Amino acid sequence: MPVNIHTKMIALLGKPLSQSYAARMQNAAYRATGLNMLYFYAEVENDHLEDVINGIRHMNFAGFAVTKPNKVEVMKYVDEMDPLCEKMNASNTVVLKEGRLIAYNTDGTGFLRSLMEEAPQISLPDSTFICLGAGGAGRAICSVLAYHGAKKIYIYDLNIAAAQELTKDINERFAPVAEMVNPEEANALKTKVTLSDVVMNNTGLGMAASADKTPVPKDFLNPGQLCFDATYNPSKTRFLLEAEQVGCQVMNGLGMSLYQGAEQIELWSGQKAPIEVMREELFTILSHRGDV
Repeated sequence: MPVNIHTKMIALLGKPLSQSYAARMQNAAYRATGLNMLYFYAEVENDHLEDVINGIRHMNFAGFAVTKPNKVEVMKYVDEMDPLCEKMNASNTVVLKEGRLIAYNTDGTGFLRSLMEEAPQISLPDSTFICLGAGGAGRAICSVLAYHGAKKIYIYDLNIAAAQELTKDINERFAPVAEMVNPEEANALKTKVTLSDVVMNNTGLGMAASADKTPVPKDFLNPGQLCFDATYNPSKTRFLLEAEQVGCQVMNGLGMSLYQGAEQIELWSGQKAPIEVMREELFTILSHRGDV
């Protein structure tokens, strides 16, 4: 559909964005449903986020999406928050409605739907999770896990203050199931990884700029664990490749991206998202990359 004066725009605000498939997936959905909307990238970090958002308020936008490193920072600049988003204190989706910016978070629900599809053997009340990374994605995922009854969630980040804050927020706002893993304590991370049923990398390590890095040595992992990486480009990070070598089940962030994106479309447009069209577009991208 050609862009015209009536086109509703949506920008993804974050940096880096070169690894993102979101625009192709979203725009395929808009074409399939006949929606006059356009999703595009705008690289911006915390230092200019307020300026960009103020500009969006005065243009023909349906809203915007948010990714690293802006998911927590964006909460300062919105007018309203969905109740779950407010509890999380992080947003990946903002809707512009009648001049007001309303924040939502679809990351956690997207992750949970993907988890239930790809790893149906995981029972939340019987499972222990460790979240590596206490930023926006980790916050959303841990919040939804706690909300839906996860047995235990360990939280680890080299930024001790961030890990402490997320642990406190989970325990006070959702359920008393979170425990911080102190990076300064010898063997603490290895011990908690060993005790976990699901090991989740939400640090961003393994993306293009850090493709040779992993958040945990592979000798910390045990056969039979589920290892999740929120990254989906590359489709298997070093963390996932090494987890496979150990005998773990692996899961990347593609399903999470699909389902959180579908929910975003429904928030921005008010129409049902064409999930199969979006899934097909993601698989087409991966096939061209040689990843499927």
